[in-house]
Parts: sequence; C-alpha cells; structure tokens
Amino acid sequence: MQNKRIYLSSPHMSEEGYEMEYIKEAFDTNWIAPLGENVNQFEKEICQVTGAKDAAALSAGTAAIHLALKLLGVGAGDLVFCQSLTFSASANPIIYQNATPVFIDSEEETWNMSPDALERAFKKYINCGKKPKAVIVVHLYGIAAKIDEILEICNKYDVPLLEDAAESLGTIYKGKMTGTFGSCGVLSFNGNKIITSSGGGMLLFNTDHAKEQAEKSRFWATQSRESERFYQHKELGYNYRMSNVVAGIGRGQLKVLGHRIEKKRNIYFYYKDEFKKIKDIKMMPIHNESQKCNCWLSTLVLSNESTVTPFDIQLALEKENIEARPIWKPMHLQPFYKNYDYIDNGGVAEKIFEQGLCLPSDTKMTEDDLKRVSTIIKSFWY
Repeated sequence: MQNKRIYLSSPHMSEEGYEMEYIKEAFDTNWIAPLGENVNQFEKEICQVTGAKDAAALSAGTAAIHLALKLLGVGAGDLVFCQSLTFSASANPIIYQNATPVFIDSEEETWNMSPDALERAFKKYINCGKKPKAVIVVHLYGIAAKIDEILEICNKYDVPLLEDAAESLGTIYKGKMTGTFGSCGVLSFNGNKIITSSGGGMLLFNTDHAKEQAEKSRFWATQSRESERFYQHKELGYNYRMSNVVAGIGRGQLKVLGHRIEKKRNIYFYYKDEFKKIKDIKMMPIHNESQKCNCWLSTLVLSNESTVTPFDIQLALEKENIEARPIWKPMHLQPFYKNYDYIDNGGVAEKIFEQGLCLPSDTKMTEDDLKRVSTIIKSFWY
C-alpha cells in the first residue's frame, strides 16, 4: 500500500464551513456572476485585514499586476525594474504592456531584491536618459523584502513601487503588512496560497488617490464598459473581475487566515529545529526582530560543500509520495527572458535556485507527516 500523499501546499477549506455559508448565500440570491455582495465585501474585508486604503478583486494575481502597471502609466518602450528570483507571473505583465523588463538580483539576508543592485540599476539607466516607469519587488515565499530601503531608493528617483505580495499575505514588516508599502500591492488566492478562493487575486491601493485608482481598475477589469444604455467602449478593457462565488470562498478563507499563518510558521520552525545540527542545511531567512513571516513555503538551501543535492532530496521524497519543488528559477535564466538586462549582485539568485528546495508546507500536515519528511531528509546525513 502506497504511503499517504503529502502535498507541497494544497487548498485547505475551513473546518467551520465558512466558505459554504457565503457560497450558499450567492446561490440563494442567484448572484453567481459576474459580481455581487461577496465581491464588494471581500474587497472591504481585505482592506480591514491589510490596512490598504482600497482594493479591487480580480480573476488572478497576474491580472492585478497587469492592471497595476497600466495604472502606473507603463506602456510601450518603458522600462520596469523587476526582481529576478520570482515566478514568471511577476514579469509577464511587463511584456503585456509592451514594456521592457530589467531584472534585479537578490541579496542573501532576505533572498529578495537587492537594494544595492537596484541603486546601480537606477544609476545605469538614468545616466543613459532612461528612467524606469515602475519597480516590482517580490516578497518571496512570504519573506519580506528590505522594503523600507527599496522604497527609499524609489522615492529618491520618484518612481512608483509595486509590491508583489502574492506569497506573503499576512506577513508583517516593521508593523505594517506587506502589500501596503508601495503605491500598489498584489495578492493571490491561487489554490496553493496560504488562503485560496480557488483562483483570483486582489489589487491593493495605498496612495491618497486610492479610491479613484480602485474605480479605474474595476472599470478596466469589466471590459471598460461605459455607463450607457448600450454597450460602449472608449478604452481597451479586460475580463479580469472576480466572480461572486469565488469571492465567497475567499471571504470564508479570510476568517481562518490567522490559523493558517500559525500552522505555516509551526511547520517552518519544526523543520528548522530538526535540521539545526546539519551544517549543510540552512533554512530560509526570517528575521523576527523586524518581521513576522507568514512562512507560506518552508524552503532550505544546501551549502556549496554539501555532497547531497536538492534534486537528491526531491527524488527521495518523491519515492515516498511526498511533494517537494525547486526554488523558482530566476527570470534572467529563463529562455524567454534571457536577452533582457540583468543587474547582478554576486549571483545570489542563481545560488539560491541551484542549492534550494521547497519543502512540504501543507497546513493539513500532521506531526507524523512532518516527522516522516524530516526523517527522510536527515537520512542523507545520519
């Protein structure tokens, strides 16, 4: 008999059935799609949780990044500085807008965008008379970037910052939640995220013009339909709005966000304690003095001296029906993006990719599951 499957990070509906209450309400009122009360309330509740000034519920986090770039005025021929160590969805919307990405290396303390590399990128392109239109920073695996330093650099050059907080809902950095530092922030509710609406995303607005920006984004997201009796469109629109049923799932999930964060953090610290005597293993960096990380995925890196590789561990877990995955392959190494500029910081992103592995971080894991995973990994050394 095959061992029970342990997932990397699968959907976890509330034991209380909160999601079904909102879904039932949508069915009972026949507000299935396109919009409805769940969508309106989900936007308000996200603002209450995060501290954002306004929000637009959309079909995906990718759609949120796309509309954020459009809102920030990014268009054909513009430059956008983007973190290299991330999932492709952070960068693809730059291309949607016919703009040009410049990829920025990471730094070792947070694995996220290097402020030093970002500063060098600004100097390089401003000296060439090419000021970027926006900067996209990512809070990788729930780890907050050095957002205050990055924001200071962006403000210095008067360039708006977009936070990709798709993986970091609930992470707190110096008293504020990620996604609320930059002009705009992006959340994802994909099936593998810390809470899920089965799909969907949210665009957060943090400026003094948040209300107007939210209204404009909702307008674009509903095909830019004008307020006329007939269908009239003066601008290019998109089918990006979240449905009322999906929003209902999200509202129910939001009620258990605190429990999911607590479980994710327990998983991380369990692994950290289990591997503390193995010199070759270093868990992802979270700095408790400045942040409370949501620990969406618990990840590790192996030392350069290790004779064990991340692939060795992944295969060993796979044989026991346990899911693990490599760290994101940096954008500047991707075939599609290989010809775009990259601002290096000693190859930090590449090293993390080559030596890193995402461990099972499913909130339904039991202590026996965690023991099973850690025992397999420790067997390479003991």
